[in-house]
Amino acid sequence: MKPSEIAALLRPRRPILRASTRRLARCRTIADLRVAARRRLPRPVFDYVDGGAEDEITLKRNTGAFDDLVLMPRVLRDVDDVDLSTTILGSRSPLPFALAPTGFTRMTHYEGELAVARAAGRAGIPYTLSTMGTRSIERVASVATAPLWFQLYVWRDRGLAKELIERARAAGYDALLLTVDVPVPGSRERDLRNGLTIPPSLGLRTFFEGAKHPHWWWHFLTGDAVSFESVSDRAAKPSGVMAFLAEQFDPSVTWDDLAGMIEAWGGPFVLKGIIDPDDARRAADAGVTGIVVSNHGGRQLDRGPAAIDALPAIVEAVGGELEVLFDSGLRRGRDIVTALALGASACMVGRAYLYGLGTAGEAGVTKAIDLLAAELRRAMQLVGARTVAELEPSIVTRR
Repeated sequence: MKPSEIAALLRPRRPILRASTRRLARCRTIADLRVAARRRLPRPVFDYVDGGAEDEITLKRNTGAFDDLVLMPRVLRDVDDVDLSTTILGSRSPLPFALAPTGFTRMTHYEGELAVARAAGRAGIPYTLSTMGTRSIERVASVATAPLWFQLYVWRDRGLAKELIERARAAGYDALLLTVDVPVPGSRERDLRNGLTIPPSLGLRTFFEGAKHPHWWWHFLTGDAVSFESVSDRAAKPSGVMAFLAEQFDPSVTWDDLAGMIEAWGGPFVLKGIIDPDDARRAADAGVTGIVVSNHGGRQLDRGPAAIDALPAIVEAVGGELEVLFDSGLRRGRDIVTALALGASACMVGRAYLYGLGTAGEAGVTKAIDLLAAELRRAMQLVGARTVAELEPSIVTRR
């Protein structure tokens, strides 16, 4: 081979100077983002994002159940122009998924919910702020450019719940999601072993874990204290917020409590955490706008059913009377295709974008969204679906 021919074959890549850009360039899947986040974050922080309840049986079932489902390829269909858009809770979205609510988010990255909201806005998809968010209702609304939803727990202090509803409505949030699968917090044993607290306490273990992750450590030490900004004024001091919130979960809440909250909100109202068809039927009778089929990502009841296994019976039970969203176990675009084909109107992703946030902040969240969107498009083309509406149950069979 001539030297000129060899030279033509050699195409060295330009070096990437920015470290976060290099990390993201190596990530081709959500699993890659997870590995990168594990390297970047202190062990207690990563385990909080990654872990589930008790023996994590439900956590593993959520992802494993997708492996038992088969997507049927359909050929010789014009899939050159695939439309990923759909309507979610009355608003048009360019992608059939939203970003789910997550707590303690500024532990994962110092910008926290603000970074997530900006990335969601750039993609044009809904973002859900958690009651246990580390940025306030108003601060997140100030940077959002796409639909915003607010996730609410029902506290013993009903006045606090009413106050949060009023603040979210005044700030322009588009939908209210009431989480109903946390009458008591699940036992997340990774967190217990790690001694996780909010804000992180400076014990020896925390100190040495932080020292091994200097970038995270620097921002933790120099930034403002991590707290639940929307409710932190209810606790005497920041270190008392965790104890205050633990006391506020109310196991006495029943279906009878819904009517007042639906009326107080006056807009799209969704119950998050439905896994039983009878509960889905009761939700429809209660007059809510929609439900999220979810087992809280395997973080509540261990040895419960995989969320994707519960979805078809719930869709059948409600018979199109309300909108059925889905979350828990989504790691690939093909998982989203599967849930949509089984009757979900849209999906919500949580851990997937948190891995991106922990890897590279806002750019990492954008990377997670882009990875899922690209995989979703490819999977739709391979099953012969040009639109989200063409994803139907016949595409999915059980192995």
